Amino acid sequence: MSYQPDDPHFVPQAAPPALSLPQRGMRNSAQGLSIPAGTTVTGPQAQQASELAQRYELLERLGVSTAASQDFDELARDIAEKAGFLYGFVNLFLEEQTFVGLHQPPADSGYVIVGRTMSHDHGWCPEVVARKKALPLHDVHASPRFSGNHVVDAVGVQSYFGAPLIHESGTVLGTVCVIDPEKRPLSEARRIRDITINGGAQVMDRIAPVPVRR
Repeated sequence: MSYQPDDPHFVPQAAPPALSLPQRGMRNSAQGLSIPAGTTVTGPQAQQASELAQRYELLERLGVSTAASQDFDELARDIAEKAGFLYGFVNLFLEEQTFVGLHQPPADSGYVIVGRTMSHDHGWCPEVVARKKALPLHDVHASPRFSGNHVVDAVGVQSYFGAPLIHESGTVLGTVCVIDPEKRPLSEARRIRDITINGGAQVMDRIAPVPVRR
């Protein structure tokens, strides 16, 4: 597959800065959502705060760092290369979507260079976390529900495949996903979906390896 640097979505830059997509909402440090003292939190916000606290507790118990990792970068690259996609991510759902694993084109490629975080309001990984199952979008514009997304215009995404990172306790830690500026034939969707699902299993093997029974 050839990728043309003169794609209208991607403007070549001599030294392109990393694109940190717009953030919305107030967040604080590693303790999760910022909630004023004396405020009674109910509904979706309370659920989000509870889920975030569970993720941090589990990651701490497993001894998993929330910093960028060369190991996870390599896994993101492996998933992207197997799928034939330009970008690959290992994404933990913290105060922001946090890409502890990231693979993307070289800085001088002419493609958009992304940063390590993104708002929960953007992208399709929030949908994967909510549904707890893989989301294959061979053409993001084929569904109005998924085509109206900030990331489509900011990064020029035409195809997305993501799978959840689910611990045996049931806690969803985040996702693995791949994105690309070219849509894919529907006939390739199952193969690419399976690659992301298998990639997610590899990530979970690193995060929480299953003890060998003897």
